[in-house]
Amino acid sequence: MDRVRSGLARGLEQVTGRALGPYQSAVVRIGFAGTWLFFLLREFPNRGELYGPDGPWSWSLAERLTASNGAFSVLMWSGSAVWFEIVYAVAVLASAGLLLGWRTRATSVVFMVGVLSLQNRSVFMGDGGDNVIHLMAIYLVLTRCAQVWSLDARRARRRGSATAGAAGPVLWGVLGAVYAYGAVTGRFSAGWLAAFAAVWVMCGLWWLVDRYDPEGEGRAVLDVLANLLHNAGMLVIMAEVCLIYATAGWYKIQGSRWQDGTALYYPLGLDYFTPWPGLSGLLAGSGTVVMLLTYGTVAAQVAFPFTLFNRRIKNVLLGVMMLEHAGIAVLLGLPFFSLAMIAADAVFLPTGFLVWAGARVAAAARFGRRAAPAEPALAQAEPVPGTTGG
Repeated sequence: MDRVRSGLARGLEQVTGRALGPYQSAVVRIGFAGTWLFFLLREFPNRGELYGPDGPWSWSLAERLTASNGAFSVLMWSGSAVWFEIVYAVAVLASAGLLLGWRTRATSVVFMVGVLSLQNRSVFMGDGGDNVIHLMAIYLVLTRCAQVWSLDARRARRRGSATAGAAGPVLWGVLGAVYAYGAVTGRFSAGWLAAFAAVWVMCGLWWLVDRYDPEGEGRAVLDVLANLLHNAGMLVIMAEVCLIYATAGWYKIQGSRWQDGTALYYPLGLDYFTPWPGLSGLLAGSGTVVMLLTYGTVAAQVAFPFTLFNRRIKNVLLGVMMLEHAGIAVLLGLPFFSLAMIAADAVFLPTGFLVWAGARVAAAARFGRRAAPAEPALAQAEPVPGTTGG
């Protein structure tokens, strides 16, 4: 009994004492924010047809659907084209902010709102990658995903706190005004009303405690709660990835084309999935390669959740899965689906590898700055106004 109690105490201390997997959560944050940002920028010329007033799924149809299923979308607050452009622009800015890790507690919420609003506005425009982004945008709100590789972490090192500066209270006030408008006008369902209220109040409370009592018991309690939410969120993300692969693998087993090893052949012959017809034709021309890739895909997806019990096998299969998604991006022309799945897979990457990769990227950046062409001596001697003392 003493050993059991000691083990439970150590486990509780681990769960409440620190946010586990800081590098993994940072990679997941960067991966999903970057994927959604690149998608929004690539589809910027087509935004009206995808999610706006020019699409085949009209605003009135979307309003009827969201009223029936309770889906959340701020685009349903108004059918104005101006409102759509504002929401789209805010979604782009929130994605960039989350990618950089700027004011992550606020930007993660705005990022989630942008993802849900656009996707729920036109539910028939998405694919499997959009579904993954949809779920992960919600889970990221629960995590402390900016402890490393973020502007928040940089600010904490320089100023002693990630909440330092005036931008936090200003952003909190603006978001509070938007929330108050939505609450007064009845734009939120009861669930979303309570969720956004809790997030807004807790962010304000965190700022107050961090500013006026950073070493007190209140801050310690908030840290414990934040660590619990973070670790629970990371656990849900890992479970979600395992569920995605297990479900996909076991459904494939039931298909006759997957059973006879020919399933991969058919999409390689469709124009929609052949951005490189020559490469697709070369691959489809070998029955052996098609069979091996078809069976290998099923085996890897079914086996992946079970490999988590062995670190070495898990790391090998994780690399295989990421290479598979890279192949899907190239062969089938589904880059954003592949990026979303690679970002989800990153939650299982080993910490040692991530630290090593981060150090290599930082070293490359420092080398690039040193190797930059030198400015003329006169320009170097003249200080730039506004930059001294920074």
